[in-house]
Amino acid sequence: MNSAEPLIKDFGEKARRASQLWLEGFIDACCLHRVVILCRRSKKLLIRTGQCFLLNGLIFLGSLLILNSVVIPTLQWILPDQQSMIGSHKLGAFGGALKLYSFLRHGLIQLFYLFWFYPMYIFSFILSNIWYNDIAKHGFAAMGQSGPTTVDPSGLNDGSSNAAQTGKSNGLGRVVIGIGEQLYSLLLINSFFLEVYATGFLPFVGKTLNFMLLSWMYAYYCFEYKWNLSEVSLDRRLDFFESNWAFFAGFGSPCVLAIFFFSPLVSYGVMAILFPLFVLTATGSVAEKDIYSQRTTWKCAGLGRLPIFYAANTLSMKLLTLFPHESQEKMQQNKEL
Repeated sequence: MNSAEPLIKDFGEKARRASQLWLEGFIDACCLHRVVILCRRSKKLLIRTGQCFLLNGLIFLGSLLILNSVVIPTLQWILPDQQSMIGSHKLGAFGGALKLYSFLRHGLIQLFYLFWFYPMYIFSFILSNIWYNDIAKHGFAAMGQSGPTTVDPSGLNDGSSNAAQTGKSNGLGRVVIGIGEQLYSLLLINSFFLEVYATGFLPFVGKTLNFMLLSWMYAYYCFEYKWNLSEVSLDRRLDFFESNWAFFAGFGSPCVLAIFFFSPLVSYGVMAILFPLFVLTATGSVAEKDIYSQRTTWKCAGLGRLPIFYAANTLSMKLLTLFPHESQEKMQQNKEL
């Protein structure tokens, strides 16, 4: 019994630290006042953020609202179904007409989706991703007006300084490494997305795992813009992310809570509005400094690194075997750099 007490105490300390870091991340994501501050500093940032709200909020979600509250009720009134007919004894006589009404109503709704919502979704997805990059750049530039963002003294940005020195000596090599790293990062994130999607089908624990993985995925997305602009290498950002998994699980939770209980199209529209806000919150965050201060406070409760991207990395490496051998070596070198 006495031998188990240290283990219980150690587990309790780790659980307390994980809970505190999760809460710190959750609160950090909700600091939306940073968005207001950054938008006041940059007119370009304010315009881009407003365009995201206009496209995804007013046009996309507005169209969904019109469809559900105006178009569908109007079609049900013009082309009624059996439940809306008065006098059930007449259903036999009008059975053929009601089936035709139902077919026409569903057909018209599907045409509305085919020729409006799906093209709008694709257009919004492409344009929003372009705008997200602009928002991150303008937000990062606005942060520079008040001084550089504080980073973890343990060396998260060592890759940045090393990359800068390498770039000075070999600009072309730096560009090639950067492209290769971005390609591998894209492959890794897509593999992780497949993992997130697959967990949703697991019985009992599927929803919980899906929520947790989605939280990490959105947190990584939000901070990736900042790390890209800071030229932090992929290996270092993955190490930092997995070493501070509790904080980033908390940071991504508000993103997921905002969309977890909606239909896919509504979830996309809501997330397309909120995502640039969380990107700006991550840009203005001093998470690295906060995490480092927590380490000095909780010296006896190191949580260790959680291999969040292990399955995605394994799948990515398997996919790389489909490429020629020379391309594999280049991608692996870019990953290590």
